[in-house]
Amino acid sequence: MNAQKIFKKKNIRIAKYLIVAVFFVVWVGFFDVHNFKDQLQYRLKISELEDEKEYYLNKIEEDSLRLNELSTNDENLEKYAREKYHMKKEGEEIFLMEKKKED
Repeated sequence: MNAQKIFKKKNIRIAKYLIVAVFFVVWVGFFDVHNFKDQLQYRLKISELEDEKEYYLNKIEEDSLRLNELSTNDENLEKYAREKYHMKKEGEEIFLMEKKKED
């Protein structure tokens, strides 16, 4: 009989800790500021920002190469100015041809 009382007391004590642990996990998982849904959104946002960072790092690399090329070679600078800004020499005419957009 004494062993049954001790066993019941241990079960009650374990049940109390289990209830508190389950309550804590539910609270932190669903109601806390750092719940599961928000954590998932944060991870997706971090992934998007890392992709964006990679894109801009590649863009910086390309632009740095282009800038170096333009600053070291006058012929490339002239070609770039003519293509990008439609610049021309004196007495020269420029004809711009645009492709028709097909719907």
